[in-house]
Amino acid sequence: MRFLGRMVFLALLCGAWGSVSAASGDHNRYRWRDGQGNLHFDDSLPDRALQYGYDVISPSGRVVRHVHRKMSDAELKAHRQALADQERHKEEARQQAQNDRQMLAAYPDESDLKREQQSRLDLLDQNIHSAQVSLENQEKSLTEMLTRAADLERSGKRVPSDLTSQIDTVRGNIEHQKAYIAGKKKDKAESEKQFALRLAHYRKLKAEQPH
Repeated sequence: MRFLGRMVFLALLCGAWGSVSAASGDHNRYRWRDGQGNLHFDDSLPDRALQYGYDVISPSGRVVRHVHRKMSDAELKAHRQALADQERHKEEARQQAQNDRQMLAAYPDESDLKREQQSRLDLLDQNIHSAQVSLENQEKSLTEMLTRAADLERSGKRVPSDLTSQIDTVRGNIEHQKAYIAGKKKDKAESEKQFALRLAHYRKLKAEQPH
């Protein structure tokens, strides 16, 4: 019985101490501002604080942590997109830095870079020249076939169907060849533009290197 009495006494004492501690404010509080900017302090977390965000304040007045306001679905989507864009930009910057290091290592001197760029332009020129020679030959063949067809018609003879088919085929090839040459010339112009930008970037990197 004496032991049971002591246990009851200790329980009552702990309860009394907890009441005194609570009464003296020995617990965290919540600080938040409403939509008008008014500052609020609460012992319990109100629902309105979740809309604006709040600070958890220790009994000594120190900010334990800050909780941001709850975002809407649209805001959350925009936030996630912003994070994704930030990561993408960081990855692009990392990849660009790696490419810059590789370019400087591959071309110790500006003349090395120019030589490599010129070789690519020369290859495009060769492709264009070969296509133009082929185009001239096909145009010559077309002229000969048209002349034959015209001679037959003037003599009152029927133009063979195989000759007509050949003329149509060569005409189609000529149009394709012209489009190919135009595309290659466009590629060359774009390559020259990109080479100029690449050379300017290379010079910038070389200038930024410590001597």
